[in-house]
Amino acid sequence: MNEQINQEIKENYLSVLESIGIACKKADRSPDQVTLIAVSKTKPVEMLQQIYDCGCRHFGENKVQELVDKYEKLPKDIHWHMIGHLQRNKVKYIIDKVDFIHGVDSFELAQEISRQAVKHNRTVNILIEINVADEESKFGVSFNDAETLVLQISTLENISIRGFMTVAPYVDNSEENRQHFVKLKQLSVDIKNKNIDNTCIDVLSMGMTNDYKIAISEGATFVRVGTGVFGERNYSM
Repeated sequence: MNEQINQEIKENYLSVLESIGIACKKADRSPDQVTLIAVSKTKPVEMLQQIYDCGCRHFGENKVQELVDKYEKLPKDIHWHMIGHLQRNKVKYIIDKVDFIHGVDSFELAQEISRQAVKHNRTVNILIEINVADEESKFGVSFNDAETLVLQISTLENISIRGFMTVAPYVDNSEENRQHFVKLKQLSVDIKNKNIDNTCIDVLSMGMTNDYKIAISEGATFVRVGTGVFGERNYSM
């Protein structure tokens, strides 16, 4: 891999960590409350290894096969996050490899996760994906249906509902997404206060390269940053 790209990735990663620290300080939060997930989709193993060597241990993939391939080639202390839309017939390939499944938006998908988790004798952390801006092009359960889905999934074995995730709209002014992050934070507080079985609502996965600082100010605990760490996807390798 080109040495210049090498150095850029390391600098990008450290710069994002610094920005997270600054955003946390402004919000009167500890940087320990926010985990950076490096979104490594389409990126080669060599790039992931670069920021692993800088201390990154959380990586996010949106395709099952890519996650499985990288899981086999990289150190086993990495925490893998499945952040893309997950098809039920693919659950079995990642059930023993991921720490979190972010995009659970149907009872049927949760049922399959539960079945596979029971088979592997493990409890799987999931996040309910909320289409908080009601975009037709996005996956996710509607805001109004979120509690119903949580109640349904809470009856399943070997699943722990840890919180919520959302993919906010792509906007030129990140401030426009604050309203969505506020809404999701309030939902998490409301659901947590209901003390539903098999839930431990302590995770909010929201904020990406263009708006993670706003998300942190509104309570994000996971921020998913791809371009900000690895650069644009059109690197000449």
